[in-house]
Amino acid sequence: MSPIMGDGKAQRGIYRVRISKKAEQFTESVIRDMTRQAIQHSAVNLAQGFPDFPAPEAVKLAAQQAVAADINQYAITWGAQNFRRAIAQKFLAYQKIEIDPEREITVCCGSTEAMIASLLALMDPGEEVIVFEPFYENYGPDAILSGATPRYVTLHPPTDGEGDWYFDPAELRAAFSAKTRAIILNTPHNPTGKVFTRGELEVIRDLCVEFDVLALTDEIYEHILYEGAEHISLATIEGMRDRTVTINSLSKSYSVTGWRVGWAIAPPELSKAIRKVHDFLTVGAAAPLQAAGTTALELPPSYYEKLAAGYSERLNLLMEALRSVGFKAYSPRGAYYIMTDISSFGRGDDLEFARRLVQEIGVAAVPGSSFYSQPGGGSQQVRFAFCKRMETLQKAIGNLQKCRL
Repeated sequence: MSPIMGDGKAQRGIYRVRISKKAEQFTESVIRDMTRQAIQHSAVNLAQGFPDFPAPEAVKLAAQQAVAADINQYAITWGAQNFRRAIAQKFLAYQKIEIDPEREITVCCGSTEAMIASLLALMDPGEEVIVFEPFYENYGPDAILSGATPRYVTLHPPTDGEGDWYFDPAELRAAFSAKTRAIILNTPHNPTGKVFTRGELEVIRDLCVEFDVLALTDEIYEHILYEGAEHISLATIEGMRDRTVTINSLSKSYSVTGWRVGWAIAPPELSKAIRKVHDFLTVGAAAPLQAAGTTALELPPSYYEKLAAGYSERLNLLMEALRSVGFKAYSPRGAYYIMTDISSFGRGDDLEFARRLVQEIGVAAVPGSSFYSQPGGGSQQVRFAFCKRMETLQKAIGNLQKCRL
């Protein structure tokens, strides 16, 4: 029975479905949908960025011990004290910035919540937030949900596939205005693998200072770097300490994407606002996993060196395989994704290509358009994740041979 009568009046007792204008402006996650398609078609999942190998034994044991020790009730809303102290100590060790764990850290349910909590706390309707594109697909909806208007600035691919993606400083400057409240910076970058250089960060700093703009940085791939790339937190650049929210999580560095434990580091007044929003979004992150997170953050530098070396081996394996069958694959400097150009295949746009890839070839990848704001953006790109066991990658590579030009 239709919920609407012939004369246009709603039938008594039947609700006429209406959703918010915000929710109408974006779709469900394409990345997560590709995981569902991989399961449906028994394909190798190189779409969603979660490892299929174990987390560090010491970290898993710490979680088990925390549960057994009855650390199972609410932690302090903005994070267990020992965990916040561990975050502060690690930030000091690797970025040489001293932060106050009592006033400048908010522990959230993953970096995903840290980002939306920060935007909700710091943005007002009508203000603008600058986002580099291609972008991790959450940032656009995050801006919309916070009532802000996203302004996109293009990251251009290297012409030879070997250089770094880059932005035009003039295009970035043109995006700033009196309406600009914040800029979102993801480095190392998903989906391109770009690692922003000190010079690029200084360009961003100059504009943030000139226009009195905040920066929200997503740094969850900070330890996954290649070929001598260096991760520099924007907060370390002179003039940015008091206007930067630094977001991170346990997910990528410790292979625990399902734990959903992240944090936002910000000056006290910004942290106060973020903590209020966080409190009413989720109350707090899982207490036993925060306890285990303390163990994770205390792992020695050799752990991160081994992590990066393992991903470098996987990168080289998949990169060679993709290029051998006809993909134009762009070399990442960080993170664990490879962006590719599929135009040489001549098989429709990215959506059709990804559909055929998962159904006919047996490999799931992410269509590039999910990382762009406008129709047609990324229509000849797909992204592959290589955060998998070597045997998983070998299976995917075997399937990809059916793509050979």
